[in-house]
Amino acid sequence: MRSKVIIGILIIVCFLLQCTVFDVISIAGITPNLLLVLCVSIGLMRGRKSGMFTGFFSGLLIDLFFDPLFGFNALLYMYLGYFSGCFCKIYYDDDIKVPLLMAAGGDFLYGVGIYALQFLLRGRLGFFTYLYRIMIPEMLYTVIITLLFYRIFYAINYRFMNTAMKERDSYWVLK
Repeated sequence: MRSKVIIGILIIVCFLLQCTVFDVISIAGITPNLLLVLCVSIGLMRGRKSGMFTGFFSGLLIDLFFDPLFGFNALLYMYLGYFSGCFCKIYYDDDIKVPLLMAAGGDFLYGVGIYALQFLLRGRLGFFTYLYRIMIPEMLYTVIITLLFYRIFYAINYRFMNTAMKERDSYWVLK
């Protein structure tokens, strides 16, 4: 119960940061996707179920406040959280390379999903324009934010949610 409350608080804080502070520091209209970083981080540190929970409610907040197509972001974030949770037992939590790759890949897949279901179905066929003007800069900006925020999420996970991690120890660590 304690970990779910902390994850809920993290979702709300990251949503508020993404909508206020990161909107002010956007570069050429591109803002980093902090909620995606949170979903990937929680999925990698806590497992599939926590990643899916975090992704669903993060996407639901975005759908409630910004997107006219209700449930689309919740579905995308939920899949990203679940997919990143599949890797939770095969890497060490304090290694930064896997979260960086997962955040970059997740942001790319999120951009492709947004393009396919919100632009392509309306007849806008400029994929490569969308790729180099929106997707790649957002992906790079998200990776930079991942470098900063993953350590914070790791510290919060280690400090406040460590009791539930005993059953999720790595396969590589001998007991």
